[in-house]
Amino acid sequence: MTTSQDLRAAAVHYLRQWEARDYATMRSLCTGTATVWHNDGSGEQPIDENMELLKRLAADVNTLRYDVVRQFQDRDEVFQQQVLHLTAADGSRSEVHAAMYFRFDGGLIDRIEEYFNVVPIIDIDESMPPSPRSAH
Repeated sequence: MTTSQDLRAAAVHYLRQWEARDYATMRSLCTGTATVWHNDGSGEQPIDENMELLKRLAADVNTLRYDVVRQFQDRDEVFQQQVLHLTAADGSRSEVHAAMYFRFDGGLIDRIEEYFNVVPIIDIDESMPPSPRSAH
């Protein structure tokens, strides 16, 4: 496996650990000074603070599943497009469409930037009003 493949695989491995809720492994894939930024206006956070946020988010979620659509790499940086499929404890579903940037230092994640949009999934049966019966 080449270094490029290693870093791309490391980015995906990080996400798979959140699916498995293995926060210790997630943290071990990052430098001690890693930071995370999201486009939600909350600013930059240290990786440990972000881990706590991820734990809280996952608490009400039955399933988390990532589909990585594509990846690009330039030296120690990986950029990927992905969709996170979520099923909440109440049965509601949503997708998080995102572009995610990873910067690596010594093979460990040193910075994450995530640009995302949450899309609720509405079952057709629930969203459509009952059709009026025609009077013929």
